[in-house]
Amino acid sequence: MDSSSTRRRNTRRKLFEAAVTLIAEQGFSSTTVDEIAERAGVAKGTVYYNFASKTVLFEELLRHGMELLADSLQEAADEMADSGGGRVDALDAMIRAGLDFSARYPALTRLYVAELWRTNRAWQATLTQVRRRTIAVIESILREAVAAGELSPEVDIPLTASALFGMVLVAALDWQSFQPERSIDDVHAALSRLLQGRVGGGAR
Repeated sequence: MDSSSTRRRNTRRKLFEAAVTLIAEQGFSSTTVDEIAERAGVAKGTVYYNFASKTVLFEELLRHGMELLADSLQEAADEMADSGGGRVDALDAMIRAGLDFSARYPALTRLYVAELWRTNRAWQATLTQVRRRTIAVIESILREAVAAGELSPEVDIPLTASALFGMVLVAALDWQSFQPERSIDDVHAALSRLLQGRVGGGAR
């Protein structure tokens, strides 16, 4: 990658970080491009050079963040498969990856959850698209688990995938907001027991 591409990537990362922090603090409408530029340490024109508008910046921010999450879930599942673990083990590894992501990007996680169920946003189609990709990662492991006999064929794969995804995001936000004294290991252990008790256990 040449130096200009590296600089642009770094600039976009700074703008993403500035935007997600400010918008999480004060909302999308109250956040100005001037504030984003100031927080990122760049000129206002730099924002418009990289993004056509504040809306486009936020849309790309959400897309970028959720693609990172989808990638981290897939990597966790792949690593578990490479180590010889089962599909339920892969689901457990994905829960941990989701918690790790939320701990690393708490403001982004809050924004994503806040925006996901709104229907009047310009970026709704983008959110729906990236949600579909993330859920598809979970669904693929669930299908493999059913095919391998690790889960009952009666498992509703789309709904279960959505439930696992939502469980991790909401539990992570609740942990960070109301139970910060807990360690990530404690939170993961609790969700792991829930997974093993309600989803795992083999076909019946």
